[in-house]
Amino acid sequence: MSLPAQPQPTEAQITRMTQVVFPGTTNHHGTLFGGEVLSMMDSAAFIAATRHCRMKVVTRLMETTEFARPIPGGTIVELLAWVTVVGRTSMRVRVEVFTEDMSSPARTLACSGEFVLVALDAEGQPAPVPPLRVNESN
Repeated sequence: MSLPAQPQPTEAQITRMTQVVFPGTTNHHGTLFGGEVLSMMDSAAFIAATRHCRMKVVTRLMETTEFARPIPGGTIVELLAWVTVVGRTSMRVRVEVFTEDMSSPARTLACSGEFVLVALDAEGQPAPVPPLRVNESN
């Protein structure tokens, strides 16, 4: 089952995080632990959702995570995250993880996933979030 096509985010709506995969985060195959990349993705989703609503947010659900390629130690990873759908109190965030070898600018999509985060008010209860701003040019 595929999700319907979503409008492309504007550059201002994309959260970018860049890191290097160091040996302490790799497994015995020399690739990034799955749990490490999920943690990075959750952080990127959190920042994207927070920037959208400027409220406290918590992760409610991680789904459709696809590990397309292993992420070797010693590579640069860039995570891109953006809000794709807004509900009354929740936001769906798309996160894509790209790898880049230190000696080449070529990038490869290694992992992607969808996260649902919920906004909270001062009492820790779900709170309404602003609507998604759609890029009119797409």
